[in-house]
Amino acid sequence: MNDDEVRQAMAALETYRLQLETLAQQAQILTASAEEAARARETLGALAKASEGDEIMVPVGASSFVTARAAASPKAVVSIGNRVSVEKSLDDAIAYMESNLAEVKDALAKVNDTIREMDTAYRSLQVAVQQEYQRRQQ
Repeated sequence: MNDDEVRQAMAALETYRLQLETLAQQAQILTASAEEAARARETLGALAKASEGDEIMVPVGASSFVTARAAASPKAVVSIGNRVSVEKSLDDAIAYMESNLAEVKDALAKVNDTIREMDTAYRSLQVAVQQEYQRRQQ
């Protein structure tokens, strides 16, 4: 490697590092979204199985729950994105959450695949640069 190639490799390493940090943040956000969708699906499923008047525990966030009684024909208000929510039957809300969860898991898998590929390229380039530095020191 000549000096220009080493500088380009170092710039590429920095770009990889920044992209890997961004992808890791995206993976964290997607993981949190998947966990939230799974909790919502579980809660909706429990509510769907409850009979009218049954006492149930409903999560309100931050690992906190409130006691509530099941309604005769319960409905759910579901966020469909961009701060828009719609009322759905419990079965439709559960199906929507399952679909949402599948989409988030798919996106997370793609991000994780990209992280692995990029990390492999980063490490390979890092080894090449280190070998070049060692060669120059000798």
